[in-house]
Amino acid sequence: MKYVIGIDLGTSAVKVLLVNQYGRVCGEALQAYPLIHEKSGYSEQQPEEWIKKTTLALKELVAGFEGNINDIEGISFSGQMHGLVLLNEKREILRNAILWNDIRTTAQCERIYNVLGKEQLLQITKNPALEGFTLPKLLWVQENELDIFNNTHVFLLPKDYLRYRMTGQIHTEYSDAAGTLLLDVKEKLWSVEICNLFNINPRICPPLIESHDFIGTITSQFADETGLSKSTKVFAGGADNACGAIGAGILFEGKTLCSIGTSGVILSYEQCTDHELGDEVHCFNHGKENAFYTMGVTLSAGHSLSWFKETFAKGENFETLLHELESIPSGSHGLLYTPYLFGERTPYADADIRGSFIGIDASHKRIDFVRAVIEGVTFSLCETINIFRDGGKKIDSIISIGGGAKNDTWLQIQADIFNAVIMKLENEQGPSIGAAMLAAYGSGWFSSLEDCSNKFIRVATEFHPNKDNVKKYKVLFDIYKSIYTKTKDLNNILKIYRK
Repeated sequence: MKYVIGIDLGTSAVKVLLVNQYGRVCGEALQAYPLIHEKSGYSEQQPEEWIKKTTLALKELVAGFEGNINDIEGISFSGQMHGLVLLNEKREILRNAILWNDIRTTAQCERIYNVLGKEQLLQITKNPALEGFTLPKLLWVQENELDIFNNTHVFLLPKDYLRYRMTGQIHTEYSDAAGTLLLDVKEKLWSVEICNLFNINPRICPPLIESHDFIGTITSQFADETGLSKSTKVFAGGADNACGAIGAGILFEGKTLCSIGTSGVILSYEQCTDHELGDEVHCFNHGKENAFYTMGVTLSAGHSLSWFKETFAKGENFETLLHELESIPSGSHGLLYTPYLFGERTPYADADIRGSFIGIDASHKRIDFVRAVIEGVTFSLCETINIFRDGGKKIDSIISIGGGAKNDTWLQIQADIFNAVIMKLENEQGPSIGAAMLAAYGSGWFSSLEDCSNKFIRVATEFHPNKDNVKKYKVLFDIYKSIYTKTKDLNNILKIYRK
């Protein structure tokens, strides 16, 4: 039996997955690492933490593997998007990585529009200038840490830095490069025009490759530290959303994904970039060669629930927190929640908006708040579904992965709010299984990612909309959508009081 490993370098932890030729998960390990929040709106990590924790996770995985270590043929990656890692000429880290959920760069986004223009930016990158993307972060360093900027020899995305440390090779691939605002998405080239306009040397942009491309083998040092064979092949990998799409079989027109992790995503497969959905949603290169996907993002999806647990139920597990969730009726007894803990991405692109509980009553219990959080996150994701439907997309079934797929009541809430059949996968492992599939395809096990998908992915359960709940949620959704406009001015005033 042959095996591959999928590594998902997430925002809060790294997950490694051992998968055999039949798509069965034969081992997994998880190692957490901290976020660094020096100021309100700042979010950073030490890249060395990714290396240490990935090494530990792989060592744990290998220790529990009873087969021949040489049968683990390949490794590939999924990684948090948009993060900025800066290396000097000696390939040393110049500063902490600035992460996707860092929102310090509003002024830099305005600069991008002032210099390049919104229409030209959309024409080249297919995306608006948002605080989470990489180019605004690079410009922030240029404006605030000039010595570091001038010493930058290459920038990388987080998973690309991990892969460099495992192989000694510097690259990025198209699905992650598409989230930088420096890539010409349609032409699959770094935009020299954008680089020149912002005094960025194009040579700091890493070489571009496909997600399934072979990079090399792991270094002797990394093999010794983890117990892996020195002959283990390494493949480029993809952005977390691209890998999540691969791992859910979103490889054909008409396929739609709901992924709820720290952030939440509604993602739809595209064969080309000529959609008519405007700038409220993103368009990125897929991990599948010569394909794309459009998506909308809720910044604080699963994070809303974990924030609530840590704040109001510290020390409890999620099973206890969600106990009797199904007993609370749709609408949480008149309580609504907006998940704007870090601002919002889709459809508002607003870094200053913050979350709200609306309709709090003395009769509300903690479980009402929990259900309201879950419904609010799902309402936010439904805004993207509406954009897709208004743009002509037919969405009557959705594959759900991530934390939102681990609770049947939440899956039914998705079916009712989205008014679509929700499909739960038999062995849902999120982006890490997509990374493993890229390694399997790269290793030559399959002639295409589609063939790999047919072997690896199986639907376990379907959740169908409840007609009565659909009607009730439609009314509540209209109320939910009004909260943003009614609280925007208040949040702009309150932002001066944030630490």
